[in-house]
Amino acid sequence: MELLDDSIVPEHARDVKAEAREFAREHIEPNAQEYYQAGEYPEEILEAGQEANLVAQDIPEEWGGRGFDLPQLLALTEEFYRADAGIALTLQLASFGCKMTVTYGTDDQCERFIQPVAEGEQRSGLAVSEPDTGSDLAGMETTAEKDGDEYVLNGEKYWIGNGVEADWITLYARTGDDESNPYGNYSLFIVPTDTDGYEAEHIPEKMAMRASKQAHIELEDCRIPAENLIGEEGEGFWMLADFFNHGRIAVSGHGLGLAAAAIESTWEFVHDREQFGQTISDFQAVQHGLADMLLEFESARSLAWRACEKVQNGENEGYWAAVSKTKTTETATEVAEQGMQFHGGRSVLDERRIARVYRDVRIPVIYEGSNEIQRNLIYGQAP
Repeated sequence: MELLDDSIVPEHARDVKAEAREFAREHIEPNAQEYYQAGEYPEEILEAGQEANLVAQDIPEEWGGRGFDLPQLLALTEEFYRADAGIALTLQLASFGCKMTVTYGTDDQCERFIQPVAEGEQRSGLAVSEPDTGSDLAGMETTAEKDGDEYVLNGEKYWIGNGVEADWITLYARTGDDESNPYGNYSLFIVPTDTDGYEAEHIPEKMAMRASKQAHIELEDCRIPAENLIGEEGEGFWMLADFFNHGRIAVSGHGLGLAAAAIESTWEFVHDREQFGQTISDFQAVQHGLADMLLEFESARSLAWRACEKVQNGENEGYWAAVSKTKTTETATEVAEQGMQFHGGRSVLDERRIARVYRDVRIPVIYEGSNEIQRNLIYGQAP
């Protein structure tokens, strides 16, 4: 069974998809279970991805990347996440947040921070969420106060990918206190992780995507140069909102890859296992269940690629990104649950791929804005 065919993929993105598939089969799939069980950061696989020019390559060519556009990024993402979500997330987090510096930053910032990431010499991260605040971008409490030619950072960030491993992070912090314009109170900064006052530690182990590491960051009188401000002060909310529109298309790839993994592993299992003198797949109830899984998957994938085109073209990006992220990630949870049921008692065995997928699908419905928030956006931005 081959669900992630390239017939729906724009022609210019098919070579990247083929590269990603080959890499996933050689480096990610054979190591997925080992890294999941160990809960270790897949350093060697990340290095292999950098050498293959498949990590941080959405960075423009002028700054050392390949300039992948959104369809190329989605094509790569669905292949990586079918192989393993935890390792795939580590590979994609290596350049997380770079797009905002590329889009709104200065040439000097790009030369100092973006180019080393594209060339595999550094890693980045993005620090938005806080211990008590997740999706409320206008409710974050970490502050950045101007003091001469520096900003002084104080606060906490939580669930931060690469918070420990990154060389620098993009930090979202409060710089204003205008109650009449809450969205204008936030800015974005480049924060080197070796700055005094920056402390990060890994959060307790997760139940899923264990090959990806997240951190709790504490900032105490952490001083950075004022030149590390990205764009203009007070524009952080809008920069981040635009970034998430593109990011949610990538997360659609997370859902599609996981859904494909759930269906493909279930299909193989029910066609091999016998009960009552026949294979499980001979039972009509199982056939109907598999049909429903395919119906949901094909609907979600068609929607995702349509949304990708809309966002790429700047057509009501917020709506299409939210619709796509919600549908694909919820489809992944639904087909993974059905896959567990068809695997029967064996579904709970740690060695089973479906068990790992079942745990992994719980995460994308939450990150990049929970799906409850996505429904707010869908309703509010409906055409």
